[in-house]
Amino acid sequence: MIIEERKETFEVTEELSGKRADVVLSHFLSDRTRSQIKKLIDDQRVLVKGKPIKPSKKFEKGELLDVTLPAPESIDAKPEDIDIEVLYEDSSIIVVNKPAGMVVHPGAGIKGATLVNALLYKCEDLSGIGGKIRPGIVHRLDKDTSGVIVVAKNDRSHNSLVSQFKSRTVKKRYLAIVEGYLKKESGSFASNIGRDPVNRIKMSSKSKSGRESLTLWKVIKRFKAASFVEVEPKTGRTHQIRVHFSENGYPILADKVYGHKRQKLQILANAAKKIGRQALHASKIGFTHPESGDRVEFTAPFPDDMKQALLYLEKTTEDDL
Repeated sequence: MIIEERKETFEVTEELSGKRADVVLSHFLSDRTRSQIKKLIDDQRVLVKGKPIKPSKKFEKGELLDVTLPAPESIDAKPEDIDIEVLYEDSSIIVVNKPAGMVVHPGAGIKGATLVNALLYKCEDLSGIGGKIRPGIVHRLDKDTSGVIVVAKNDRSHNSLVSQFKSRTVKKRYLAIVEGYLKKESGSFASNIGRDPVNRIKMSSKSKSGRESLTLWKVIKRFKAASFVEVEPKTGRTHQIRVHFSENGYPILADKVYGHKRQKLQILANAAKKIGRQALHASKIGFTHPESGDRVEFTAPFPDDMKQALLYLEKTTEDDL
């Protein structure tokens, strides 16, 4: 099957009025990277009133953008025989339980042993919209976050799922062990998250170009120096859950980037050793099936390493603090 380029028309809303072209396009084409957006503009694939635009152009409410999206790139990642736990599979999607320590797709310095490599071996065919190194990928989990992830097996499913993520109709639930005793039964964290202005590896709420983000949470169980929580991110910013809990004084247990470099409490240091990675698990995902139109939900089993950390925290006494 030959997949041709396609054309899309977008209307600038009031919230995007006065924004630069790359920012506006990133809003409408959230599955594209900044470099892909820039290439669309450079290749004169973005027109306003029939004329190519410049990256510096600022838009007004009501302006129409005619965008010609190139045909999906051929898949370049190589199939690898890596065992993965499949939670569900049909002709449109595959849902898997990604283990902690596995990167979702190849990237800078990572050529193989990723979820994409494993899926290409198992499925043989994935959506090509994600490009050569991200076929089928519509959302991601951090390397050291375990849990449920859905992957598109064809382009129709890919477009449907991306649209659902963009409109925020995909429901996600996470389970996390956080440092500290959360006194409230439930709550929320809200901020604008973007690339940290000092440490470019991190995300933070200090970024001037941060995007709105909202995280809801509720306590499942409390321990003397930690809390077990269920988390619902209402937006999907990079590292959102980790940033929000860290900035509010309750970093994810064993988070090497956003947690404490030196753990003062022995109980938390011991619990962190039992898990060896950030105590964050994507437990559930719900969305509208791209083909049937039915609402579906999938759950990833709770991982053993987090179980062991919880058991340790439960057995500790005041003397262990």
